[in-house]
Amino acid sequence: MRDTDPTYLGRVAGVAGASIRVKLAESLSSGLAIIKGHTYRVGQVGSFVRIPQGYQDLYGIVAEVGAAAAPPSADGADIDTGRWMRVELAGEAIGDRFERGLSQHPNIDDSVHIVTESDLKRIYGGKGDDQVPVGCLSSAENITVRLALDALVTRHSAILGSTGSGKSTTVASLLRSIVRPMDGKGADGARVLLLDIHGEYSAALGDIATVFSTTPQPGEKPLVVPYWALEAGELLDFVAGDLNDNHLIAFTDKIQELKEKTLAAGSLAGLDANSITVDSPVPFSLKKLWLDLIDFEIRTLTGTNRDVPAIEKPGDAESLTPPQYTPHAIGSAGPYLNTAAKGIRRPLNLLRSRLLDRRYDFILHPGEWEPDVNGTTAKDLDVLLSGWLGHDKPLTILDLSGVPSAVLVRLIGSILRIIYEALFWSREKTEGGVLRPLLIVMEEAHRYVSPESGNVAADVVKRIAKEGRKYGVGAMLVSQRPAEIDETVLSQCGTLIALRLTNPTDRARVKGALPDNLSGLMDLLPVLRTGEAIIAGEAARLPVRTRVFLPSSEHLPNSLDPAVSEAWATRRKAEGYDRVVASWRAQSTTAVAKKADVKRVAVVDSSSAKSDSKDEKAE
Repeated sequence: MRDTDPTYLGRVAGVAGASIRVKLAESLSSGLAIIKGHTYRVGQVGSFVRIPQGYQDLYGIVAEVGAAAAPPSADGADIDTGRWMRVELAGEAIGDRFERGLSQHPNIDDSVHIVTESDLKRIYGGKGDDQVPVGCLSSAENITVRLALDALVTRHSAILGSTGSGKSTTVASLLRSIVRPMDGKGADGARVLLLDIHGEYSAALGDIATVFSTTPQPGEKPLVVPYWALEAGELLDFVAGDLNDNHLIAFTDKIQELKEKTLAAGSLAGLDANSITVDSPVPFSLKKLWLDLIDFEIRTLTGTNRDVPAIEKPGDAESLTPPQYTPHAIGSAGPYLNTAAKGIRRPLNLLRSRLLDRRYDFILHPGEWEPDVNGTTAKDLDVLLSGWLGHDKPLTILDLSGVPSAVLVRLIGSILRIIYEALFWSREKTEGGVLRPLLIVMEEAHRYVSPESGNVAADVVKRIAKEGRKYGVGAMLVSQRPAEIDETVLSQCGTLIALRLTNPTDRARVKGALPDNLSGLMDLLPVLRTGEAIIAGEAARLPVRTRVFLPSSEHLPNSLDPAVSEAWATRRKAEGYDRVVASWRAQSTTAVAKKADVKRVAVVDSSSAKSDSKDEKAE
């Protein structure tokens, strides 16, 4: 029977846990097999094999072929060491139902067979409501590969690949497949938040997303992050620099005081005076904070008890104008310096400089969320969160390409903290994370989740990776340098989508994070084609080499390489560099050097005009 069965590969010669060694049949004289009109490659690393076990079949992945796969104790005189395979068992099927894991192991001398198209459909053909089509098998392009959406979101995932391997296209394709798949029902009620560091995805996903940007284009909304929603420590680190303990106390005491005054002026839902802390998301005015502290620092005093301020002109918080005091004098006549001053003039000067720097308006002057000097805002955080997460589109893109690099990581940490804290504490509400889960896609994750990055963003991402599953917050990390991502975070990613990786350090990190024993399959990473990925983990039925679906040309991200030969073959057009400088100064790609003064005049059809004149003459 073995000689006549075209799918027969060989027999099991050794079993060690989930790893088995297969002795290839002598009848396999070539690397090709033709079965029912289809051609199959025999013994390819990464391909599947089937081991019949009565009423059920075991399935495994070829991890190694050749002499290295031979048993260590094999006698080279009696055994051809070049005709061996090492197979890693991965799952089993009973009838048409496939499951990962094993209920039994094969025996010595069990037959091993090629996995044919019908077997592949048995594994990947399921079309449950939680199955999302993401691509096709590299070895059989008519077989669609699907991922389990529940596991993809709740158990976290990572998309890893070198520059030019197709990461951005894979992200765009995967998100579109989740929301609007080509061959089935989509997740129109999905809630996905994408942190777009380079501004690549607005064009690719704009039809299914609401886009927020610090430099909004037509059709986009302005992105603001109220500073008073941040923790006091991270806010002060940005606006006042490094502070010693005494200086930090001076700032935090004043912030606490201003927040308590805001609460006393009007109640805030869920908050009472006894539970307010310096980190509570309560509005307060940074301008008022600056004025009160600088007034105390530069104050001079007169009077017998040296308690009468020698003020000449009061300051103004709105214009950030400091008050003027009579200069202190030497001797007993006064005025005298304020000996209780905290010595914080330098951080106060930095605070004023930050408030005057227009680059940081999106966080320090957040539009309708900016408090007045009394701490009153036109809109509260519920409107902000509703704009980010409560609109009628399944995807939200936060375009951070216009954010200064000095504040980018801190801004990402602030956004993630606001969202996670809101969903964590509202986990029993209908808009909380449990009843309406959220997937956060983090582009360029290595920039803020590296092992030595002790920043707010890294802390929040670690918290999401460890605890997010229980509260309905999933993470998808996207990076070209897996070696620079914190190992704890990467190990929490249950699904890995690995595209081409050429750096050996990066490949080693991916191998160490894999949930399956697939070192042989991971050795294919340097030779993967663009847009081809190895998918393994919780969401994949079996570790698989996949060609990811390519989006249509109008839905590709703005991450394509410039066409150098085409651009250089064209003679340079005479264009002033004033436009270059204008964009640089404005920190906007669409800025113009000269506003075009165009007078628009209504166009009248000459033929209709003549006919009207003839009609008038006839009358």
